[in-house]
Amino acid sequence: MERTLTRSLIAVVISSLAAIRSYRRKSLDLSGALAGFLVMTIHFVVGYRFGAMLLAFFFTSSMLTKVGEDKKRRVDADFKEGGQRDWIQVLYNSGIAAVLSVLIGNLTGWEDKCLDSNDSVLITSLIGGIIGHYSCCNGDTWSSEIGVLSDDQPRLITTFKSVRRGTNGGVTKTGLLAALAAGSVIGLTFFLVGFLTTRCSNEMGMKQLLVIPLSAVAGLLGSIIDSLLGATLQFSGFCSVRNKVVGKPGPTVKRISGLNFLDNNAVNLVSILLTTLLTSFACVYIF
Repeated sequence: MERTLTRSLIAVVISSLAAIRSYRRKSLDLSGALAGFLVMTIHFVVGYRFGAMLLAFFFTSSMLTKVGEDKKRRVDADFKEGGQRDWIQVLYNSGIAAVLSVLIGNLTGWEDKCLDSNDSVLITSLIGGIIGHYSCCNGDTWSSEIGVLSDDQPRLITTFKSVRRGTNGGVTKTGLLAALAAGSVIGLTFFLVGFLTTRCSNEMGMKQLLVIPLSAVAGLLGSIIDSLLGATLQFSGFCSVRNKVVGKPGPTVKRISGLNFLDNNAVNLVSILLTTLLTSFACVYIF
């Protein structure tokens, strides 16, 4: 009980500081800051590893969003100064993980557990789901933010034909490598924080290192799934008036690819869900 209370106080302090900083730096608007405070508090109350993964995703992605803003402003039709996010985007990017965290907390009695299927298949699968969730989020964001700045020519993932920068489903080698790196950052965060806060047997403790390459693959996989959905179910067209790639059809818009079926938030949600499930199964098999 005392340990849970201490963790709760630490969770509130860290979440408050992160929300205030993000709001002041315009990474989040007011609604996003309040939602961020709530989901981050939930993560840290359940386990330091989960809160740390959320922090790693949010801060690295926010920093990359601010890099090369002039170039991104010229390319992105929906560009926001500082990449400011609202509560909807916060929940799309962390809501599933928050639910999984609460489930884990109830199953474990709010104690940190190792990835160990011999101990509990269900808990291992849920933890693996959170790892996959943030590997996907980080991989997709790094891939987009770094890929658009590279000199590589984007190619549509379904046909490999050259497309304009900002086209949904357009990928670059630099962007895909960035997704690998982004996923590994999540895995490394999970391992390092877990090493300090979670008790494992010697054998299982060393086996947790496998989270790093697994997360790297999950980051790449999430980015690829996002691109496939973007190329097929999300509309991209070139607007002759704005001289930019846009996500909605119109009289001055020439279609490039995709159906007008999913918007960007929906694409992110589906790719997160699929990567979460696949990583969950992989963790049960590996651990």
